Amino acid sequence: MGRLVNRQIWLKSRPNGIPQPEDFAIREASIPAIEEGEFLIRNRFLSADPAMRGWIADKSTYWPRIEVGDTMRAFSVGEVQASNHPDYAVGDTVMGIFGWQDYAAAKAPQIMRKVLETDLPLSLSLGVLGLNGLTGYFGVHEVLHPKAGDTVVVSTAAGGVGSAAGQVAKISGCRVVGITGGPEKVRQCLEEFGYDAAIDYKAASDLDGALAAACPKGIDAFFDNTSGAIHDAVLRQINLHGRIAICGTASYASWDPWNSGPRPERILLVKRATMQGFLTTDFAAQYEEAVRNLAEWIRAGKLKYREDIHEGLESAPASIKKLYSGENQGKLIIRL
Repeated sequence: MGRLVNRQIWLKSRPNGIPQPEDFAIREASIPAIEEGEFLIRNRFLSADPAMRGWIADKSTYWPRIEVGDTMRAFSVGEVQASNHPDYAVGDTVMGIFGWQDYAAAKAPQIMRKVLETDLPLSLSLGVLGLNGLTGYFGVHEVLHPKAGDTVVVSTAAGGVGSAAGQVAKISGCRVVGITGGPEKVRQCLEEFGYDAAIDYKAASDLDGALAAACPKGIDAFFDNTSGAIHDAVLRQINLHGRIAICGTASYASWDPWNSGPRPERILLVKRATMQGFLTTDFAAQYEEAVRNLAEWIRAGKLKYREDIHEGLESAPASIKKLYSGENQGKLIIRL
């Protein structure tokens, strides 16, 4: 079966803010035995996602907090090596929450989907055909409800989720404006992902003025990955009946103590706008339809993606920090 041990990345200390490499350690354990209803997965690729910060630090997060000593929770993709479950056969390729480790004994609820797109790279099932792409797809279609001709603004526009959301909005006939950090990411937004305009928030001395120039007819919909000052600036230019999808709050390293800032209620009232948070898992019944569409757009050249693949389990502990410093050039994935 390959390795005689199962290497795992575990949480050694709890950060208050962005997890650092020293907050993790590597250990060796036995390859897990599977019980009735379980199956053994050999991971091939591991994901690093901004949401991991909240999983570690936030008691009020949407999933149970990861405790010190736990193997790090993570989305992964791999093959079934042994099975005691009728729906999962040896050789099946599956994506789900299997952790930062070589092997996992998994149950059906941990599975997000079977990977069926054998003509496309397996790593895409953790990116544009996985959580990132699905988040962008559902945030646009199920929360923003775009109409052709709408102006849609996306924050962290060159990231794995943001670039998917921007391109899905573009495919829907919208005018799409990205907000990102640095000239290289502005170039990616314009030249690779097809945005109509892109703003470098790090270089913009007047973000309100830059938004007004890029969105002369105002903003109809906003896919927000950041919260903070970018969120406030966009809301000041939201149109009547505007829609705001809250996907992430990356501009804040911690919510302990709770962050405060301008209040949105008056804008929401006057503009009769809607602001809604969402999780991709809210739309689990629609995963396969969404992946079929995303895969067809990739094959047709309508949906572009970037991957930043790091080699070996040892590269995992530093990956969350790299996400928040903007070092990654595309979806950050660890190849085992």
